[in-house]
Amino acid sequence: MRILCLGDSNTWGYDSRSLFGDRYPSNIRWTGILNRSGHTVINLGMNGMCVPAAAQLDWITGVIKKELPVDWVIVMLGTNNLLRNDSAQQTGADLLHLLETLKTMVPAERILLIAPVTLQKGTWVEGEAMIRASEQFSDVCRAVAETAETAFLDASECQIPLLYDGVHFTEEGHAKFAEQVLRKLNESEGAR
Repeated sequence: MRILCLGDSNTWGYDSRSLFGDRYPSNIRWTGILNRSGHTVINLGMNGMCVPAAAQLDWITGVIKKELPVDWVIVMLGTNNLLRNDSAQQTGADLLHLLETLKTMVPAERILLIAPVTLQKGTWVEGEAMIRASEQFSDVCRAVAETAETAFLDASECQIPLLYDGVHFTEEGHAKFAEQVLRKLNESEGAR
């Protein structure tokens, strides 16, 4: 399958243990693990990427159109919105608009929305309010997926270990997450 992954630094593979913000090697990143499992992965992960507001969608659609056709589009965004103190509800509204835009290019049943992992206390996450917002965002994402009629996976239910910053996946976290994503894709393919 050709799988396009739209996400932030956890999709890009950011390793916050590195001095200059390097990324994990391809064989460690969850997208690289998917690629090694026999699929072709187009990784559009970008450090700092937020769910774009409606006015910012043109560049995303332009990039995605260049990669079509694809069998799946995986979207895992929202963490950076919460880190800049956007509300879970506003982020969800922007996410729904993004999914509706994606559905003009890819059928809804070929889109997998993933609620990001719940933030943990760490060097990037100091307040409880941010953690509560990320917990709330999982429910918002579930509702967005139901409304948009896309597939859904909640990363907060996958027991993904995070680094000391409270945001980014450990090496083990990438492996566990890749396993969950592959399982979800295979289940969705089998249900067709």
